[in-house]
Amino acid sequence: MNFAKPLLRTIARGTSLLACASYATSALAVVGDSEGGPKVNQLNLPVGVTQISREIYDLHNAMMILCMVIFVGVFSAMFYSVIMHRKSRGYQAATWHESTTVEIIWTIVPFFIVILMALPATKTVIAMKDTTNSDITIKATGSQWKWGYDYLKGEGEGISFLSNMATPRSAIGDPELGEKAAPTGDEYLLEVDHPVVVPVNKKIRIITTANDVIHAWAVPQFGVKQDAIPGFVRDTWFKAEVTGTYRGECQELCGKEHAYMPIVVKVVSPEDYSKWVTAQKAAMVASADDPSKVWALAELMARGQQVYGNCTACHQADGKGVAGSYPSLDGDAVVNGPKNGQIQIVLKGKNNKMPSWQQLSDVELAAVITYTRNSWGNHSGETVQPSEIKAARSSS
Repeated sequence: MNFAKPLLRTIARGTSLLACASYATSALAVVGDSEGGPKVNQLNLPVGVTQISREIYDLHNAMMILCMVIFVGVFSAMFYSVIMHRKSRGYQAATWHESTTVEIIWTIVPFFIVILMALPATKTVIAMKDTTNSDITIKATGSQWKWGYDYLKGEGEGISFLSNMATPRSAIGDPELGEKAAPTGDEYLLEVDHPVVVPVNKKIRIITTANDVIHAWAVPQFGVKQDAIPGFVRDTWFKAEVTGTYRGECQELCGKEHAYMPIVVKVVSPEDYSKWVTAQKAAMVASADDPSKVWALAELMARGQQVYGNCTACHQADGKGVAGSYPSLDGDAVVNGPKNGQIQIVLKGKNNKMPSWQQLSDVELAAVITYTRNSWGNHSGETVQPSEIKAARSSS
């Protein structure tokens, strides 16, 4: 299990992973432990709230102790020999070449050490891969740079949503422009707008995949790290035994904003989970769209303003963008140009900075494009209908 990233975040929590050295001063502004995330000055793995995470923690400590014993034994013998049998004390080098007894000893002893390490580790690895008899199955889809969740089986089946980092773009800064990070609190870079919610003491199966490049779904407190690979389906599981909020991050280098796609899981009581499911399904019914409907400009603008919340991290709420990184949509030639050009960019992405938003519905895409073409200083008066998005998907 690779949990190095939370440790790096503890050392420089106000930074981008690729620019942590430049932002060490800003990182000092984060002074408290993250709820369900890394602690200040944390040097070891978290004990965690699942059986698997505790086994990983115990295995890690046992291996470290074993390695330390071997290290001390080997180097003690080496330094003793170097110091006590040096030439200046009159010792002469031995002339023997091999010893059958020594050969047998240094073959058998490492063999038993490996067996001693392998038995408990194998037991834990096998348990980690046993995703059978799960109570709830959730698909986690990685995208540049956010997570999408679909509840596929169990209570909550049919619920789906996107989970974006909630830390404001203005608080992150840009090292290329000489901007320093401004941590917003102890959950800096580990907060999302829509966390995953699961019930306590239930086996949760997580199916991982990706839309673009390789990502990894990881929550150290659960002892979980599973790659999300485009075109493949992988799975893992956890069973949290304590209610609370637990945090993780993508742990594959998935692009320039790799450090900005956190994972937040809220573990609640079965009663609270049932209430959450009821509320989510009611909200989904209320927002259900008719893709064949011809929408009025005012309707698309109202809906598009809601959807545009996914875009504010890069293009800002006022559409001004971020100088040197993300273009302003206010007065942009693409936004004010032919509709199809903007539709294609939103569907396909561009230059590894603008991600594809194909996971949004036809209505959502039509609404947000209409919103950008008629907001701020843009007044095209044009609408983009869901049927146009559907046609663009079919032709691409």
